[in-house]
Amino acid sequence: MVDLRAKPYYLSDEDIAWVEGTIASMTPEEKVGQLFWQLTAGNTEEYLKELMEKYHLGGCRYNGMPGQMVLNQNRILQKYAKVPVFIACNPEKGGDGVCPDGTQVGAQVKIGATRKSEYAQAMGRVSGAQIKATGCNMAFAPVVDITYNWECEEVLMRAYGNDHELVATMGKAYMDGLHETEGVFCCAKHFPGNGQDYRDAHLSNNVNHFTHDKWMATYGHVYKTLIDGGLDAIMGGHILMPEFMAEINPEINADTIMPGTLCKEIMTDLLRGELGFNGMVVTDASHMVGMTNRMKRKDMLPAAINAGCDMFLFFNDPAEDFETMLSAYTTGIISEERMVEALTRILGLKASRGMHKIAREELCGSDEALKEALNNPEFKSYAPAVTRDALTLVKYKDEGVLPLSPEKYKRIMLVNIKGAETPMGKLMALAMGGRGPQKRPVDKLCEKLNAKGFEAFVYESALDKMFKQVEAGGKMDLNLYFAGKNAISEFVSGQDLVISFFDVQGGHPTFGMSKGGGEIPWYVHELPVVGISVNKPTMLADAPMLRTYINTYDSGEDTLNALVDALMEGPEAFKGQDPIDSYCGMFDTHM
Repeated sequence: MVDLRAKPYYLSDEDIAWVEGTIASMTPEEKVGQLFWQLTAGNTEEYLKELMEKYHLGGCRYNGMPGQMVLNQNRILQKYAKVPVFIACNPEKGGDGVCPDGTQVGAQVKIGATRKSEYAQAMGRVSGAQIKATGCNMAFAPVVDITYNWECEEVLMRAYGNDHELVATMGKAYMDGLHETEGVFCCAKHFPGNGQDYRDAHLSNNVNHFTHDKWMATYGHVYKTLIDGGLDAIMGGHILMPEFMAEINPEINADTIMPGTLCKEIMTDLLRGELGFNGMVVTDASHMVGMTNRMKRKDMLPAAINAGCDMFLFFNDPAEDFETMLSAYTTGIISEERMVEALTRILGLKASRGMHKIAREELCGSDEALKEALNNPEFKSYAPAVTRDALTLVKYKDEGVLPLSPEKYKRIMLVNIKGAETPMGKLMALAMGGRGPQKRPVDKLCEKLNAKGFEAFVYESALDKMFKQVEAGGKMDLNLYFAGKNAISEFVSGQDLVISFFDVQGGHPTFGMSKGGGEIPWYVHELPVVGISVNKPTMLADAPMLRTYINTYDSGEDTLNALVDALMEGPEAFKGQDPIDSYCGMFDTHM
């Protein structure tokens, strides 16, 4: 039973009549189409027209492109939609999740480090305004997972931290900020909650091990906070809950335990029943292995709807998936009652923002409004403020190292430490505009230090030198490696201080050779060393010997500027509080 007069719809009798009348007038094909989201594969009018008219889509998401192109595409989508269409984006860091020229505020973990909910609200405000300006209407955000496992990279940078109260407070603040813009929906993710399993549900199973009571006190508290605050929609995650399911049925077979998106006990009994969620539910992406490895796709599609998900995220093959869902409906696998229930939530949410009363050509704003939203000076002011309050001095055992000054440490050696490059990482870099040679963050930091009067330089390892020889057409000189183990006094005399600069996006750092040289900070008792991670905040696990360690959470220009200022000001300039366990639960990281 869907109560359209209650939260989050608050529909009038007139609005309810539109919802019910529209559903009654729909063909089976139109009903089934409303259940689907598609990730658009092009932006030509011909392609988008066919997509809307052939499949009657309830929702669309698009690949990243400049704001004007997003707006142009969304105008076409709404033009050919018989029922106004949801158009979603992923503004997890701010407006740059809407379009590359949108305004980034900061990763959620960075916001968590500030402990200031007003920043989360500001990020929601930026996201909402830039969502609407591009003609989009739904945020697949915030991420309200909890980082219980420091190795869970799917969540690490995307969640507010490892404390459920912090996550609840920040998630609610983001939603409130988003809702300041009329006409924008908030879809929190990933129910029933990620952050315990180090594995990525895109590639494998993902498990939440909490019992019912433990879950209710943590993840349940987070979701109840947002639901009570007016949450519009929830994205279901492909997350197994074996302990929870065993409490319900002690005889349950492990092979029959389904991820949340395919589990009625989770998506209906827990979410609808115990938490009282009256809004819409959409699955996470259906290509993820955490979902696809449980059953045949032809069975998986209707199973998600029958479990309690109202919408299904993304076609695999549009024609095949559409026919599969249509067949499931016309043969009764999806009952009429369940179809009407799902459609009531979908159309009810659209009606809650008056989408059915607005002319199609007016559902998307003007070019001028877009320019104004993308260039809003207030929006651009948030990121530097967040950075100043987020810089975190996690470990400081060598007190007196900070502040840095040219008088104290004239020569500074920066050691650039990267992670392994993956094919997907290279692809994403290209997708985000990373074409051609890019100045490395370590080189930018080096320039900024030199501008302050230091004599900073970037360390070149024996491996780097050998690679250069080969690239230049020469023969590799292995003697460079064997000659790299210099006298300690010689090594120390070359610099006054070392910065171990971790520029690792994911996985573990690649230190290269351990024989002498500067790659691995073996020399922490020989001269002052400051470890700085500009992305992944868990580098102490791989460099536990570091006695001074800082997390910045990104390597943006504002961040590097603030970092240099803080290093020269001293430890009191680092205002951030560790939002996760940056010591990674290990003994030796505290040494």
